[in-house]
Amino acid sequence: MKKAFAFVALLVLLSPTMGRAQFFSGIVYDPTNFHNAVLRYYQLRMQLAQLQQTYAQVVNQYKLAVQMARSIQNMPARYRAQFSNWRNLTNVPDAYQNTGGWVEGANSGNLSTVEYGYRQTTNQLERYSPDQLDSLPPEERQRVLANYATVELADGANTSSLATIGTLRADAPLIQRQIKNLENDSLSNNPQLNSQVAVLNKINAANVLILRTLQDANNLHLSQLEQQVLASQERRDAMTTTINSDIYQRENIVPEISRVTNSLGTALANYRLP
Repeated sequence: MKKAFAFVALLVLLSPTMGRAQFFSGIVYDPTNFHNAVLRYYQLRMQLAQLQQTYAQVVNQYKLAVQMARSIQNMPARYRAQFSNWRNLTNVPDAYQNTGGWVEGANSGNLSTVEYGYRQTTNQLERYSPDQLDSLPPEERQRVLANYATVELADGANTSSLATIGTLRADAPLIQRQIKNLENDSLSNNPQLNSQVAVLNKINAANVLILRTLQDANNLHLSQLEQQVLASQERRDAMTTTINSDIYQRENIVPEISRVTNSLGTALANYRLP
């Protein structure tokens, strides 16, 4: 009996694969399927490692986001500062009711008000009549007209500068409110005001305010430059008048004095007591 069982077992071992499947309930060894299963298992292990790495990165990013989202406690008390305000002109004496227009123009920047107030507080510039100008020599006429133009330019620059200052002063309260709003939003702990988009918007608003401030500063510098140009022109005209007077004296007065002196010397030399 044992020999028969051993013989049957040997036949099973030496039989083809299909025969083995018939005796062992359909178990088939397929090298290709086994290789694919191992490859799939390796791919799953790689995907698992990648998922673990991605999970670690997400956790780190989350921790960083939580850290970056933390606000400084009590920011208004730590950083809020008080600044001086640009005040309007007030309590200006007006004994003869001629400074009100100037003050109003300096506070509002309205050009017509500025021009009216400027005329009320300056000496009025009269005009030469055609007969007066025609009676002047060409050199004197040119000098008179140049001096007249200098005064007119000074009036125009003064009114323009005053209007610029008035406009800046009139717009100062609005600018200060905008800066105050930007300051409040920057120091707020409200999450809606501290999102990435909100922070970028506040940065853009701050940059716009800086540009506006620089523009106002440039306008003030321009007004100062106009005043400096006029002052330089006045000094130039004064020096030109001095030089022209010296040239005129050398061309006319000095020779005349020399002629008179020579005539007087000759008369004294030829004088004989009776």
